Amino acid sequence: MATEQKAERLKRRLRGGLKAPHLAAFLPATMIIAYWYGGEQVMILIAILLPGLLAVGGVLTRPALPRSQKIDPATGLPQRSRLLEHLNLGFEPHADCERSCLVVKVDDIDKLTRQLGTDGMERVLRTVADRLRTALRETDLICSLDPGRFGLSIDRRQRVDLEATLQLAARLQSAVGEPVSLDQTRVLLSSCVGFALPNRAPDPTGEALLAAAESALAEAIRSGPGSIRAFSNGMAPRVGQADHTRDTLLRALDEGQILPWFQPQICTRTGRVTGCEALARWQHPTMGLIAPGAFLPAITKAGLLGRLGEVILYGALSALRDWDRDGVDIPALAINVSGDELNNPALSEKIRWELDRFDIHPGRLVIEILETVVAQPDDDVAIHNVRSLAALGCKIDLDDFGTGNASIASIARFDVHRIKIDRSFVTHVDTDKDQRNMISAILTIANQLGVGTVAEGVETHAEHSTLATLGCDHAQGYAIAKPMPATAFPAWVVTHEQKRAADRTIPKLA
Repeated sequence: MATEQKAERLKRRLRGGLKAPHLAAFLPATMIIAYWYGGEQVMILIAILLPGLLAVGGVLTRPALPRSQKIDPATGLPQRSRLLEHLNLGFEPHADCERSCLVVKVDDIDKLTRQLGTDGMERVLRTVADRLRTALRETDLICSLDPGRFGLSIDRRQRVDLEATLQLAARLQSAVGEPVSLDQTRVLLSSCVGFALPNRAPDPTGEALLAAAESALAEAIRSGPGSIRAFSNGMAPRVGQADHTRDTLLRALDEGQILPWFQPQICTRTGRVTGCEALARWQHPTMGLIAPGAFLPAITKAGLLGRLGEVILYGALSALRDWDRDGVDIPALAINVSGDELNNPALSEKIRWELDRFDIHPGRLVIEILETVVAQPDDDVAIHNVRSLAALGCKIDLDDFGTGNASIASIARFDVHRIKIDRSFVTHVDTDKDQRNMISAILTIANQLGVGTVAEGVETHAEHSTLATLGCDHAQGYAIAKPMPATAFPAWVVTHEQKRAADRTIPKLA
């Protein structure tokens, strides 16, 4: 292997010499010398042979193609092993240039796959891959790491700097964010980017540089959709889903490592806090905060969604009881109930018992169910649970509205309290006319049916303002607040209400 690497380095140097601009300056001199010493016939012979020799040299010094290179069937891109080879070359003693590593991940890839299907998602990813490739130079490399996750090796002739890489990351996000047309449907995407500069790599290897970039990506994902993060030495190492065994997950659930965090929902007209949603978060004792996307699929695969639901329900109702004791007014608390939980015949009785246990009125508990649940009329157990919970007094929110196949009649039949407008419709609503038209249509349907609306995934103040103008009732997202632990939530509510009160007392200019 070492011999092959030395041979490749020698070939690159020879090729560089053959392609050097100053070589062209010697060609006229060579012709003159040939004519001077050998006459016209020698000059013609040199003129014929020399280009041929240069061409043969170019062929012989052409970089060897990687052997047994694996290709991702969805995007046609090479995979992780090729990326590592390319990054490793940047750490060689006589490397032509440094190489930085970026990892780009399409946000909400699992949800998009459910909405578009496997074939549709592959078509979208092929488009994204083509756009990313177009945004790069010929010397750069893009590879597929996982579905919706791309690894990039970027050549730098000058010393790599942070600002240039940030600008490149922003350009890549813009390329991903362009609407994708799919069977008369416009798909709007966002992405997170993590990157590592070669001088920041823990070790001078391609594996270490890629691991650093993936750690930065994990931090970006934790920060929210559309985030960019650079690797720093204090970041936790990357965590793969393969590390989350069933025993590890059970221990995390039993020991209180996985707990509900809370994201506020506010009224778009008044700014008042109208409730919050409980979201699962894993605070690992050594790895730190692990993003939901890194452990929820493992929990699903391990068949632990029911146990997770019990942990979140208990933690959420405990928090609500404590907030009541502290005098913090949170009118409603929403929890997500999976399809697996809804198929448990004892679910409605279990929730009734927990509400009695914590002495919380059922009307304050919001049950969020996916639109796909009410789109399946033959699922008797799930339908029974939804109707029983509604009869108990719990409010029913229809989650991810617009991405499934629920009929308008189903909304009325299940006594839906609110519909949650999916983030895919909220993204760019302030700048995209088609998005605004779609939101307006959803709001009109909700108004005609007499149900409330909540927009989720509101990431900017401009999106928030536009939704309020269009008439959406409630909003939730990073533009308002990120999810936070139960202990931090009351302080945020108090600060928010104080600011809201102060804003009301500021006199308006005529």
